[in-house]
Amino acid sequence: MTVKIRGMKCQHCVNSTRQALEAIPGVSNVSVDLENEQASFDGDVSLETVKEAIAKIGFEVVG
Repeated sequence: MTVKIRGMKCQHCVNSTRQALEAIPGVSNVSVDLENEQASFDGDVSLETVKEAIAKIGFEVVG
């Protein structure tokens, strides 16, 4: 799954996003791209779960 994320500005943001996604049970192979403002990962997880995890760290899943 690939999601667009609004609000990431630096490498710390990338690390926080990666950690938040890796903390979701069942998510693996997380890759966060600051330039394109997106994250990709494997796993059978709902978009709502992803949105909640990202919102908790201050960013927003868009699109």
